[in-house]
Amino acid sequence: MSPPALVADGDRPREGGADRPVTEVAVGVLLQPDGSFLLTSRPGGKVYAGYWEFPGGKLERDESVAQALRRELHEELGIEALEIRSWKSELVDYPHALVRLNFCKVLRWRGELQMREGQSYVWQQLPVQVTPVLPGTVPVLRWLAQERSYTGDTHTTPGTA
Repeated sequence: MSPPALVADGDRPREGGADRPVTEVAVGVLLQPDGSFLLTSRPGGKVYAGYWEFPGGKLERDESVAQALRRELHEELGIEALEIRSWKSELVDYPHALVRLNFCKVLRWRGELQMREGQSYVWQQLPVQVTPVLPGTVPVLRWLAQERSYTGDTHTTPGTA
């Protein structure tokens, strides 16, 4: 097995040893026409509580990434995803689990956001203003920046170039 692309909290021991199974996770990058994207905070009682991330969750048995994402967005946010595009994936080695994050762009949805797990939400543009950000979220921010050819100049409004 090749090493994970991203090791989170590398100084902490891994649970389950070297032969940990990969947990498949569907993650939604909800994008508005102006280029802003939705981040949600991890609810209290969960690993990395309070960290900001893109919404989503684990795939259930015999469930596709798109099916899992539709289910998770409804359960967590109360919305119905109408247009989901598979995008990229990233293997992340967290101390508590080895996860494959299957990122999808969600371009259209129906319903008003309802934070059904007591989490917070914020619409962001690059550079992100909230912290801390979950390690598995960082590659997505880089990919979004690459897609938009974002230069990092704080005097330039992202998405207007």
